[in-house]
Amino acid sequence: MRRCEKSIRGQSLVEFALVLPVFLLLLIGVTEFGRAWMTRNILTGASREAVRIAAVQGNTASALSRANTILSSAGISGASVNIVDDGAPYGTCSVTVSYAFPVSIAGFLPGLGGTNFTLSTSTSMRKEF
Repeated sequence: MRRCEKSIRGQSLVEFALVLPVFLLLLIGVTEFGRAWMTRNILTGASREAVRIAAVQGNTASALSRANTILSSAGISGASVNIVDDGAPYGTCSVTVSYAFPVSIAGFLPGLGGTNFTLSTSTSMRKEF
């Protein structure tokens, strides 16, 4: 009977060694996806607020300032904010925010060092003046 218990303990150790890397990879993947989703939501919020200011006030400088304020308050630096105004009285304003999202776990996995994914969002709104 004791001989059977020893082989079972060894089997559990082998199963654990096989399942642990897959579990850790899944856990890290879910965490990175959550970070990317949160960052894209922040980019969308900055884009929406900037296009609203540009459409209502007609001031692209204050719209750009507002977008950069939102991004810097979230700790996002190096994002590109592009504001396009067609110039027509009741035309449209568009704001595009792009950011090179760094994958934080990439340094621990071989071959993925310095990996960035571009996250981008765009919002358009009709001018009110």
